[in-house]
Amino acid sequence: MSFAVAYSGGADSTALLLMLARKYPGQVQAIHIHHGLQAAADDFAAHCTAFCTALGVPVHVVHVDARALPGKSPEEAARHARYAALGRKVFELNTASGQLSSGGEAIKTVATAQHADDQVETLLLALSRGAGLPGLSAMPAAWQRDGLQYVRPLLHLSASSIRDWLASEGLSARQPGTGSVGQGWVEDPSNLDVRFTRNRIRHQLMPVLEAAFPHFRETFTRSARHAAEAQRLLVEVAAQDLLAAGIEPRIHSLQTLSQARQANLLRHWLRITHGVSPSAVQLQELQKQIAHCTDRGKRIHIRVASGFVQRQNDVLVYLP
Repeated sequence: MSFAVAYSGGADSTALLLMLARKYPGQVQAIHIHHGLQAAADDFAAHCTAFCTALGVPVHVVHVDARALPGKSPEEAARHARYAALGRKVFELNTASGQLSSGGEAIKTVATAQHADDQVETLLLALSRGAGLPGLSAMPAAWQRDGLQYVRPLLHLSASSIRDWLASEGLSARQPGTGSVGQGWVEDPSNLDVRFTRNRIRHQLMPVLEAAFPHFRETFTRSARHAAEAQRLLVEVAAQDLLAAGIEPRIHSLQTLSQARQANLLRHWLRITHGVSPSAVQLQELQKQIAHCTDRGKRIHIRVASGFVQRQNDVLVYLP
């Protein structure tokens, strides 16, 4: 079994890398994504290179342009850039001559270091946005992307327990630009910037939750698992309904469904077949137009993402 570890140089990914390198000696490679978004980025890359060299783990530094387009979330832009870069690098390592992991075995699994606090933050962010079950499911422990298996082995551990373990191993934090490069882990200064919603949750809300509900990590994570299970059931129902209604859903078939089941089918159809997701307002308007299609003269025309859902004869089509 060969792994790639998404290694930032922070406490969580340092613990993950150290654990996996010990459990699977010679079968782990580290990939550090250089976002270039802050002055400390070069220090992080140098630290990761030195730490991995001392550990005897191959490390690959990948530079990406993670700047967000106007009106887009910086965190989301960085996340998309990071996962795209991870996939590309693993593909390169698996295909380039002499760059395969130990024993010539291809890397099939990428480990990332999100933990229980990250899971709670993700759930709270989803709640603040009025998300449905997909958002409330938060982060899965394992998922597939671009032919690779991604896993989050630390999802059951709190941030404090991870740092306690690192301290027990004789490792400590250093600030960027100070101390010995490659020793311990580096504290990311951007994690203290409360202009970011996730950081406000981490530093202002989580301590309050800890005081009021000491076991909130376990209970919130359990709720996320329940939401994920319910979402999987909805996907199964939607797939069956879409099979009955047709890959271009027949309007009459849609009209025979309850509003909730019809909405479930429409979301599934647009996501699976066309890779787009309607907003709540767009979905409500689409359902209203479907309900009014009582004769062949009624038209349907509603914008979704960068295209339109339209009526063609007796079926719905999506035109990018």
